[in-house]
This record gives sequence, C-alpha cells and structure tokens, in this order.
Amino acid sequence: MKYLAILALAAALPCSAMADAPADSVATDSVKSFIFTDVITVPTTSVKDQNRSGTCWCFAGTSYFEDEIRRLKGDSLDISEMYTVRKCYEDKADRFIRLYGECNFAAGGSLMDVPYVWSRYGAVPEEVYSGLNYGEPKHDHSELDAALAAYLNAVVKKPGKKLTTAWRQGLQGILDAYFGPVPETFEYKGKTYTPKSYAESLGLTMSDYVPLTSFSHHPFYETFAVEVPDNWLWAQYYNVPLDDLKAIIDNSLANGMSLVWAADVSEPGFQWAKGVALMPKAKDENLEGTELARWVKLSDKDRAAERYQFDGPTEEITVSQELRQEMFDNQETTDDHGMEIVGTAVDQNGNRYYKVKNSWDTNQVYDGFFYVSEPYVLAKTIDILVHRDAIPKDIAKKLKLK
Repeated sequence: MKYLAILALAAALPCSAMADAPADSVATDSVKSFIFTDVITVPTTSVKDQNRSGTCWCFAGTSYFEDEIRRLKGDSLDISEMYTVRKCYEDKADRFIRLYGECNFAAGGSLMDVPYVWSRYGAVPEEVYSGLNYGEPKHDHSELDAALAAYLNAVVKKPGKKLTTAWRQGLQGILDAYFGPVPETFEYKGKTYTPKSYAESLGLTMSDYVPLTSFSHHPFYETFAVEVPDNWLWAQYYNVPLDDLKAIIDNSLANGMSLVWAADVSEPGFQWAKGVALMPKAKDENLEGTELARWVKLSDKDRAAERYQFDGPTEEITVSQELRQEMFDNQETTDDHGMEIVGTAVDQNGNRYYKVKNSWDTNQVYDGFFYVSEPYVLAKTIDILVHRDAIPKDIAKKLKLK
C-alpha cells in the first residue's frame, strides 16, 4: 500500500479547529453541509498513529484483531504493530535475496500479513515491544527504510560472487537498532509468554478469517493472488461478484463485526480534510444554459478540479462491475492504504456511507475516523478481510466455505 506519499499529502492539509465535534454534527465552517448520523457502530479500540511509516496494513489488521478479541472474549488489548512489521521485514528480505532482487521490497504490506505473522511467529503486547528504539516518540521509518533498501541492494549484488553466512546477521543488526531486540520470553499480567504462546492465548483462529476481492479478470468463486506489489506473500483472495462483496460487507457490520479494508485513497474525491470520500458525477451531465457554456470553456485540468469541489452531498456515479474492472485495469485504482470499516452512517440527504477507522492519529475532523460513500467503496476497494461468520450462507456455499 503506497502510503508515504499519501501521508505527506495528508500532513499538508489543514486540520479542523473543532476535531472534538461528534460524528453527527457539522464539524467546521470549512467543512460545510455534511451532517453524518451513525447507524451502525462496531465497538473498537483507540485510534493509533502510524505517523511516518508505511505500515497502514499492520495498524488496520491489528486494530481489527483487537476488535475481534473484544467481540469474542470481551478483552480490550493493545497489541504491538511493530513486532509484526519487524517479522515481515525479515521474511520480505529473505524473499528479496532468494529472488535475486527481482521482487518488491518495501514498507507496505497486504491484509494477510498480520494473520501470517501471528500464525507463524506469534504476537506481543504493545507495552512489551513498541518498536521505538531510535530516539523518536512516534514511528518514523524514513531512515530505517533507506538503510534496509541500501543494505539489501548491496547484498543482492553478491560482490564476493556468492552470499556469505553473515548477511542475515547484518539485517538483524539493523532491525535491532531501530525496533529493539525481539524478546524470546516476556512477562505480561503475571504470566510468562513467548510470542507464539501469547498469540495462542488470544483465542483467535487465523483460518477463520477470509480475504475477498471482486475483479472479473479471474473466475468468480475461486481464489487468486491479487496483482498488487504489496501482496508480497502472493496471498490468495476469494473472488466474488461486486454485489456479493457489498453483501458481505453489509452483513458483517449488521452482525456486529468490523472488517479490514484495503483501498485507493489517492482519488481526488478522497478528501481527508473534510473527513469524507465521494465519487462525484461529472458536472456537465446536469448543466444548462450559461452554466454549461462556462463549463465547456474550462481546460481539462480545471474541469477535473471543479468536479471534486463539493461542500456537501453531491450526486455520485453508478458503479458497475465493468467500471470497477476498468479502473483497476488502467491502474486508476491503486493499492494505497489499509483501514478498518467499523460502521455505517447516512448524511442529511439519506445517502449511505461506511464509517472508517484510520491510523493517522486523532487530530482531524472526526477524531481519526472518516466517512466513505457507498459508490466510493464499490469502486475503490482492492480487497477486504472478514470473519467467515460474516459471509452470508448462500455466498459461503458458493465459495465452499460451509
């Protein structure tokens, strides 16, 4: 998920002076005419801050599993994101070297990376492993990512004509310097754990969680590896028609279960300063007389910009399977960011939205949450991760999950 450039853009946007405003009110004068009323809200843990790190996938996945633990066991936990991030760096580096550098090595990841690490290596509480071992109060991986890339690019060139036995130790040295050494055992709430035994104590079965997507260049009701660079595991996702994907999302939320959401957030209609994401219709479809005359005289750039100047609810495009596929095929839809959908809402005109929990701290219009219209979700979702119980029985049967 190509997050760093997006984060820089978001950081440049002005923050609301009334970030404490509730979700069902107009937040500021600059955010005009959006009045959201929450309909479904799944209980969730606190909003975190990934800050200057490309680890949205881990913050979203960890938040989701924290919420699943809360739903299934009633425990409210804060689990380390950086333990998972570190283990992914280790395995990504190994794969990068084994494939002679002919694969993606980056900070980004996919929705399947958290369950991968928890199943394979375990998990640890945040208070045991914060990953802040380099003199900063918040995550900033700018130097770390540059150091890892430089090191691995040097190793993969094999200047000595073959790899030595030391390169993995060198990698661990870099990771230890920034994240801190991984504890083999630790004490937590009066018990001694290993990362593996702690993950087992959480009471989740990772095979209960189902990744899904919706693209017509592969058969429906089968699996395929979604072709985005950050799917470095080549994890398999169940492919369903768009109507089924929406039904799964809605059924999950209606039954008190949130879900992980990977999506394109680099669209002009994703306006974080306003706390909303829309897919507006082209304005020329409804213009008449002098308005139309003015519109046709605008440059293509100005016309595109004006389309996304909305100060409240506006008419949006109708999203079909074909349009969604076209956007993915021409790479207008890109794999940018991982988040958690935690509810639904309506605006003052009755338009339906999904309430999304982000990992960009709480100093925004809706305290770290934002509202994404139904057309935006249908058009710009890359994939989702849900509990198998969230999938309607008729769809689960077609997927051979029941």
